[in-house]
Amino acid sequence: MTTLTDPPRASFRLSMLINDTRYRSLTFQAIALLVLIVSFAYLANNLLTNLAAAGLNIAYDFLGSPAGYDINQTLIEYDSQSSNARAAVVGILNTLLVAFLACVTATVFGVLAGVLRLSNNWLVSKLMSFYVEIFRNIPVLIWIIIIFTIMTAVMPAPRAFRGDEPEATMLLGSIAFTNRGVYLPAPVWGPGSMVVVLTFIASIVGVFAYRRYATNLLYATGKLLPTGWPSLAILFVPSLLVFFVLGRPISLDYPVLGGFNFSGGIQVGAPLIALWFALSIYTGAFIAENVRAGIQAVSRGQTEAASALGLRPGRVMNLVVLPQALRVIIPPLISQYLNITKNSSLAIAVGYADVTATLGGITLNQTGRAIECVLLLMLFYLTISLSISAIMNVYNNSVKLKER
Repeated sequence: MTTLTDPPRASFRLSMLINDTRYRSLTFQAIALLVLIVSFAYLANNLLTNLAAAGLNIAYDFLGSPAGYDINQTLIEYDSQSSNARAAVVGILNTLLVAFLACVTATVFGVLAGVLRLSNNWLVSKLMSFYVEIFRNIPVLIWIIIIFTIMTAVMPAPRAFRGDEPEATMLLGSIAFTNRGVYLPAPVWGPGSMVVVLTFIASIVGVFAYRRYATNLLYATGKLLPTGWPSLAILFVPSLLVFFVLGRPISLDYPVLGGFNFSGGIQVGAPLIALWFALSIYTGAFIAENVRAGIQAVSRGQTEAASALGLRPGRVMNLVVLPQALRVIIPPLISQYLNITKNSSLAIAVGYADVTATLGGITLNQTGRAIECVLLLMLFYLTISLSISAIMNVYNNSVKLKER
């Protein structure tokens, strides 16, 4: 009778770090990490030595000193005597505003163009192909300048709205399109207005809950509930009822022409509109291609099978094609959102005060704190990019196909 036993394991030797395939990759990774740390340490030491030789240091006390310059578009209270830190916050909010607006609008443009490009209508399909090829092959900076130039050259000046027979009139008597921007009515929040706002937010949640219930009911029983008019009813009816029951607590402040410009209301400046629209149509062309690729990645047999069950084309797209196409669309969509955020730094070309223009432009030039300002800019863009990636990855995991 013979007994087999495992061979004795060889003791560890330093030569195994190179000769043994189990440790070789770890050895090279450790060496690469050590070289990287030494390189950064050398660069940091070199920077501090040169700054000390020049009589400089890294400090952020300049953020508390008065900025000394005005910003034309602000979301919070600000004047020239505010601190550099507040000017940077204004720039950050302006960057987030244009990035959010552009992401939403570019998604709408991209989804519509991507779906319509697959249309059987020859004219619609070619028009969408023309849109994609034209806008994605011309740099976004040129589109920003073109749109800004058209706005300032074609739109009327505020004085055109003056007189008994004005050259220009306000849309619906409340919206003015001028070469300085668009003037809109501003909401005036009275007592009880917060109840209306909370009701509207609850209505939005109710819409999502109803549509989710309708989808689950369809998958479980095959019963098809209408989603169009019930969603609109849930969204608006409760808010309107609360609005009138509370005596219309929300009113509007209309823009009025006085002196050389409009006063009151909300001004959406021409630089913001040019930057917003240019980023939307430029990135929308890329998103359209992502949507088209995602839809074409779904097997045609899926569409034919759904149609054979009697589903209408819209239902086939919403219930069969798009849920499967999202796993292909979402990952590149994350990159497009990141591109929008980073491309918003081109705002300085048209005078829009984003964080690059305030902190990385005027503040840097006035204080001479280039290293500190650039480090803060890098930290901001890194933080916002990682945040967008994290949110979209969570959404991607929630919509991806799950094996049962």
